[in-house]
Amino acid sequence: MESYDVTIVGAGLAGLQCARLLGKQGLRVLLVDRKKSLDEKVHTTGIFVRKTLTDFDIPQDCLGPSIRHVTLYSPAHRALNLVSAHEEFRIGRMAQLYSRMLNQCLLSGVHWLPETSYLDYSGRTLDLNVRLNVGSTQQTIKTRFLIGSDGACSRVAKDLQLDTNREWIVGVENVLTDVQVDGPPRLLCFIDPSLAPGYIGWIAHDGSETHIGVGGYAPFFDPAAALVQFQSSVADIVDLSRAKQIERRGGRIPVGGILKKIANKRGLLIGDAAGAVSPLTAGGLDPCMRLSTFAAGVVVDYLATGDPEVINQYSGSRFRTRFASRLWARRMAYTFRQRSVIELGCATLRLPLLRNLAAHVFFGRGSFPDVEMKLLTEAEALTPLKS
Repeated sequence: MESYDVTIVGAGLAGLQCARLLGKQGLRVLLVDRKKSLDEKVHTTGIFVRKTLTDFDIPQDCLGPSIRHVTLYSPAHRALNLVSAHEEFRIGRMAQLYSRMLNQCLLSGVHWLPETSYLDYSGRTLDLNVRLNVGSTQQTIKTRFLIGSDGACSRVAKDLQLDTNREWIVGVENVLTDVQVDGPPRLLCFIDPSLAPGYIGWIAHDGSETHIGVGGYAPFFDPAAALVQFQSSVADIVDLSRAKQIERRGGRIPVGGILKKIANKRGLLIGDAAGAVSPLTAGGLDPCMRLSTFAAGVVVDYLATGDPEVINQYSGSRFRTRFASRLWARRMAYTFRQRSVIELGCATLRLPLLRNLAAHVFFGRGSFPDVEMKLLTEAEALTPLKS
């Protein structure tokens, strides 16, 4: 039976970041994912914010041009234009980035099993038997620690008896080329409860690729139908007459905030499985990178010492209080979905004070988790991905 120090289920951004850091620490790591190739069924738009780009060395060739301009549209398409003095956003070429990070994992000694599904585990702390479906056969491996990076509806979380996500929105988008948008690269956000109840419609255009999508609470809309309607409704804003669709993405986005109980002596959760997504903006890439880096440091210490106090550091309760205002705003977005109320709210954002608030939401440097944490050293955590 193969034996590993750590088994990570799910090779999205969170799983890849955690795996490569653990591999660099000399741990024997197994990384598994259901997909045959990581360029299949990418779920995220892939918008990286300025703080992530500053703190983590994301390869330039895996990023689109920088975006400084944001336009917020009311239901009646009244526009509020915001411009930052900084390069605020870049759209990741996620399939290329995943491939680069996987290569770094392999160079760090990580064992990679594609087309592999997690079934369950049994055993004691630091001595777990994990059953996997590898292709068409079952395989059991031994691991000292189990990490769930398997998405918003994490099966690993349930088996570890950790908290699970209970609130999410559903998003769907088309990735297009040859879209005509006036002006420089920009992010366009549309607040319209009939098309995107509880969230937004968006157009992220960096001059090369254009992502057009909608998101909202599933009980109140049909995402695919809403996307068709949304694309038709923005014909006066963007020219889609020559657009070519190269991809469709979609999935669940947890918006209930980071879960309280995300670790125990048998394993822990990262990424969407841990609810590491901003409840207000539904942005998850920055939280994903930071929490995964933190998790790697915790796991290294725990496996070296066996000290349960090390695991206690990795608690979602430490972070939830920092998101009280965003959770409140999420509840407001759920409660007030009337078109007239939202139109009035958008109008008030044109007032100087509230305009500054809107700019802070889009351009603020607040990050997650923004508390003191024990991380791997900077050299270890920020190892370039370029090789």
